Order: sequence, then C-alpha cells, then structure tokens
Amino acid sequence: MFGTDGVRGEAGSELTVGLALAIGQAAGSYLRGGPVLVGRDTRRSGPMLSLALQAGFHSVGIDTIDVGVLPSGGISHLTSTSAATMAAIVSASHNPAADNGIKLLSSKGSKLADDVERDIERRIRDAGSTSSIGHSIGTRFEDSDALYRYIDHLAAASRYNLSGLRIALDCANGAAFKAAPELFNRLKADVVTFGDAPDGTNINLDCGATHPEALARLARGRIGLSFDGDADRLIVVDEEGKVANGDVVMAIIARHLKASDTLKNNLLVATVMSNLGLHKSMKEIGVELVTTKVGDRYVAEALEERKGTLGGEQSGHIIFTESGSTGDGLMTAVRLLNVVAGTGKELRELRAEAMTEYPQVLVNVPIRRGVDVDSARDLWEEVKEVEEELGDDGRVLVRPSGTEPLVRVMVEALTAEQASDYADRLAAVAADSLGKGA
Repeated sequence: MFGTDGVRGEAGSELTVGLALAIGQAAGSYLRGGPVLVGRDTRRSGPMLSLALQAGFHSVGIDTIDVGVLPSGGISHLTSTSAATMAAIVSASHNPAADNGIKLLSSKGSKLADDVERDIERRIRDAGSTSSIGHSIGTRFEDSDALYRYIDHLAAASRYNLSGLRIALDCANGAAFKAAPELFNRLKADVVTFGDAPDGTNINLDCGATHPEALARLARGRIGLSFDGDADRLIVVDEEGKVANGDVVMAIIARHLKASDTLKNNLLVATVMSNLGLHKSMKEIGVELVTTKVGDRYVAEALEERKGTLGGEQSGHIIFTESGSTGDGLMTAVRLLNVVAGTGKELRELRAEAMTEYPQVLVNVPIRRGVDVDSARDLWEEVKEVEEELGDDGRVLVRPSGTEPLVRVMVEALTAEQASDYADRLAAVAADSLGKGA
C-alpha cells in the first residue's frame, strides 16, 4: 500500500474517504499519543481527504493540528520542532490534479521506517482499531501561524539579503503559492510570480517543476525558480532561459561548500540516474559521489549512514541535513541564491563552471511480467560492449522498473545522436530477450 512516497491514486476512486479514514485510524492506533500535524496542497480533493484522515485519528483518541495548505518541507520542519508525534501530508506532489496522496512522517519530520509502515498496513487490513468515546475522542486544532513560522525558518537560513537579484517564481498553482512570494519578498529580491492562482484543478497543469519550459518562456532574463505541487522539488532556469535540473543545482552548491571547506565528510549523495557530468564534476574537485537507488528516501538513508549534509535527485529533490530531513524546494532555492549572492556571479556563469551535462536518453522497454532481467545474458553482453565503446565519454544504466513491467535503458554520451543510437541498440536487444513477444 505504502510506496516510496506513501499512498497515491485517483481521488474518490483509488484514494477514497474510507481509505483516508482507515489510514488515520490505523496510524493513530499505532501511536501512544498525539498530536498529529496535518497539511495539504491545493487540490480540490484535499480538504475532503484531510478531514477524513483527521477523523480517523480522532476516532482513536488522537488530536490533530491542521496547518492547511503548506509546502511539504514546512510540514516536515514544523513537525520536527514541535511536540507532534507524527505528521501527515495530503498531496500527490507532481501528479495531476485528479490524483491525491497521503504520506506519513515520523516525529522527526522524516519518512516513516519500513517496519512502521508495514505495521500500519497490517492494522488497516485487520481493521481492529478500538474507537474512543466521550472525552477521549480526539479533536482538531487549527494552526493559523504555521506558514509564517516556516517562512521564518527559511529566511533565517539565508546569509544574505537578496536585494538586486531578479527572480521569477512558478508555484505550480500548488502549496508554495503563498509561501514562495512571501519568502523572497521578505529577503528583498525583485520578484515576479506565476502559477499562484490555484483553483483546485490547475495544480501542475502546464506549469511548475514538471514543465520548466513554461517559466523559461516567461522569466525574461530573471533567475527562474520552479516548484512542484507540494514544493519539495526545485527546477531552475538561468538568465538565458536554460533549464537546470537537480544535478546542476547540487553541483553548484557542492562546489561552493567544498571551496569554503564546509562540505561535511567531503561527499555528495545522488542516485543512479544522476548525469555523468555530475560524477566528473565531483571527481574534479575531490568530492566522493555516493549513488543510491532512485528515490529521495534512499538518498536520506545514505546521508544518515555516511553522515553527509547534501544529497538529492536529478528531479530536484534536494536534502540539506542541517536544516531538514526531507526535500524542500524553497530551502534549496534559498541555498542556491545564497551562492549567487555570495559569489557575485550570475547563475549562468555558476552552472557553466559547475558541470558539463552529457546528453541523456531514456528508453522504456515493455517486458514480460516476472521475467528475470539479471538472467538476460544477451542484454548484459551488449551492455558491456556499449560501455567499452563509450569508455570515459558515456555511461549506461539498465534497470527494471519498480512499479511497471518495463526495463529502463538509459545512455549518456558526448552527443544526443550517439546516446540515442546506443539506447535504441540496447532497447532492441532488451525487447528480443525480455519483451512480450520473446
């Protein structure tokens, strides 16, 4: 039930009021006490599911604190700095407006451990929670100051007044629509804002971090900061309108921290999907690049294990462990703009210095369900041959999807044409070896 980012599905059909209620009851019965902090994004189904979830907590004697619409990084931060015993985020992040999700966080503001999620899933299946009665029933409290305490936290992380920086925000008609302009106006930047008129149905619609080209057209020489629905991702646009993903942002920040001798344990954590250019950039400055499976959960685990301070994903989930335990797009934006302000360089100059991105081509190949990808000898022999041909000027990654009957073939090379040719070559072998007609 719980994937890497909680429970997700179409609101009303897959993620129902009944399921939200059951999750609240099960999670509440796991806890010894409350309160539970609950926040959401701007989807039309958000209030319905949030109140159902809270009713589930109340029915087993757990109070809830409703912070309303708030970026997920804010929900995480406020949980870790309060007496809350758990948090719940009602959001489907970058998914379309018709979807929604429920993600539970620990009292530290981090994702729940796998064994805790399994315990809650078991309780949902058993449906054996004992209802509270009378004065022991939980109740809901509203926290109208939550947004401003979160903005205080973000503003305090900035070493610089951002006066003189011209920025354009795309809030994806999502959870950042109030927080982002409030924050950067407080930091004295010159701000224009787009995607700040949510109507419940337009979250992520042709805007935000999944559509950075929209902000690239609108920014007009400003630094563009593009968030997704729950604002845990940041994708950036430089002054020339060129999009910079999470790899580029991490390279800029990591190199700045390295130069100031503040990159703890001299390491950066990224995933297997991170660009070869990031690998070469970190090698050039003597920083160890630790790679994990795709998913910010695995990045967070590696950061904790290796005691690092910076890690993230190409998609724009970036974690700064000294300020939080989950991805926070607004915090990432503050940290990036501090590099711009502190160095006096334009973002386009910093990105050119930080890394050279290799063209990356990804091909999804449908395969038979249950087939063993590791046993496809012809495919792995072809992978080895392509790797030898690419040498140090490219990279190959072949991995099965964790959610669909697909094998993902990713190739990076010096040119897009070369990457595409190699990816098609490997995809053809994968289809012959593993495909539905094989």
